[in-house]
Amino acid sequence: MFGHRLLKMAAWPGERRFAAGRARLESVQRQKLALLLRKVAACEAGQRQGIAADWQWETFAKQVPVSDYDHWRDPVNRAREMGGNALIQSPVVRYQPTSGSTSAIKWIPYTRQFLSELDSAISPWIVDLYRQFPRLRQGRHYWSMSWVPTSLRDNMRDDINDDIQLMSMGKRLLAGATQAVPQDVSLARTSEDSLFATLAYLICDSSLSMLSIWSPTFGLGLLKSMAMWREELAEVLASGSWGKRMQGSHTQCCPRSPRAAELLRQWEGRLSADFFMTLWPSLALVSAWDTAASGAWARQLHALLPQAAFQGKGLWATEGVVTIPYQGQHTLAYRSHVYEFQDPSDGTIYAPWELEPGQEVMPLLSTGSGLLRYRLKDLVRVDGLPGGIPALTFLGRAGTTDLVGEKLTAAALDASLSQVTLPPKTLPVCTVAVDDTGGGTPGYVLLLEGESAESEKVARALDASLQQHFHYQLARNLEQLAPLRCVIHPDMRERYLQQCRERGMIEGNIKMESLQYWPGELPVWLRHSQASARAVGEAVL
Repeated sequence: MFGHRLLKMAAWPGERRFAAGRARLESVQRQKLALLLRKVAACEAGQRQGIAADWQWETFAKQVPVSDYDHWRDPVNRAREMGGNALIQSPVVRYQPTSGSTSAIKWIPYTRQFLSELDSAISPWIVDLYRQFPRLRQGRHYWSMSWVPTSLRDNMRDDINDDIQLMSMGKRLLAGATQAVPQDVSLARTSEDSLFATLAYLICDSSLSMLSIWSPTFGLGLLKSMAMWREELAEVLASGSWGKRMQGSHTQCCPRSPRAAELLRQWEGRLSADFFMTLWPSLALVSAWDTAASGAWARQLHALLPQAAFQGKGLWATEGVVTIPYQGQHTLAYRSHVYEFQDPSDGTIYAPWELEPGQEVMPLLSTGSGLLRYRLKDLVRVDGLPGGIPALTFLGRAGTTDLVGEKLTAAALDASLSQVTLPPKTLPVCTVAVDDTGGGTPGYVLLLEGESAESEKVARALDASLQQHFHYQLARNLEQLAPLRCVIHPDMRERYLQQCRERGMIEGNIKMESLQYWPGELPVWLRHSQASARAVGEAVL
């Protein structure tokens, strides 16, 4: 398609700058900080913090504290209510909703400066995509929306949840011409209608050559929804009419494809590689998270779409980008924001040019949104310094669950779980820490997807493995923690995702995490489960 050639040409200057500057990491980062400080010092928040436009890197690192969203919540909320932006001298284009593992909705200012920084990461990634996967040029693409809960949709802007809006205007127009799903599908009144319409467009596009999503569990859910709605989708695609769907939506045009409708009618609904190869014969690439807890789900998604190559996403958050896939590695997007990295064990903070292979650190971002030294609670490992730029692998969420002093980390949990033999055809979804697992005692519950009657056996094994950690063992010995429990269910992934949605997390951006804290009591659907109703028994010492 000609649109792909134009998009690659538009992104090429950004990729050339990215490639040419890799030997000057420190110089580029210091220049970016100087520009950022000038813009922050010129606004209300910067003046209140005493930030000076002429600070050097070392002064900035000494004077400005590490922050999280709570530090910025009040000025962001005031700016949203009054209009404008008090954090940085750059016009706000929109406020983007996001959510974390333990928090509800956060609003991130997407300024023109910030969007320019994101574009600086997207350009080299796009060029590298076309270079590595030339078949992408032969069909249309799907770039996942940043799904927004139904409750927020009445007040959202037209571009609030379209990932193409992260590009510059020129690239946005070119990318839009290559898309399989129109932008206005994102404006349906409900998330379900957006999902239904997205599937309708994807199903009827036999030229589809790329699926770019964030969580592989979202991709699996997309395919499962296709099976669940296959009869209704077949009727819509055969008639070219939405029927009861998309009421009150701006989307007037409904796709029509007798071929796709007939495929759906012949399909018994079982998710199989053969069906999806027939549906999308031109699919060349699936892009999704594939590290840490997402790994097993990424492999499952790829197995259903074997006609396509699979590329792991870089580390992106709504607050900013850390790495992009580039030349076969996840490379620091050093031309986007100002980066620092904190050692979670001792708090030492490193400039990006000070990193060494083997370190495990958490990113701190200072961005054109006005957020300074903003800590992403993600843990990354420095795998190398190709061309002078750190290559980083996402290891999972950083931080500790500490219900009663057990100080359990995701890394410790993963190590313990690796020592446990899981029943065949089961996958770990998450281990959740809850304040009350039943009887008023806090504890942990391992959630597995699959079908097995061995939940108690698995729970005993994991509980014993975790007791190799002193603080966990002490808490169990003192009966401060209940015995670990395990629940196995064939639809556990979807139940987990629904729980995340109910806690205010954003659909499509929910990461699979090996360890989470769910405040309060065990959810009813787990509390009433036969498997979770029985304690594991005495600890295995």
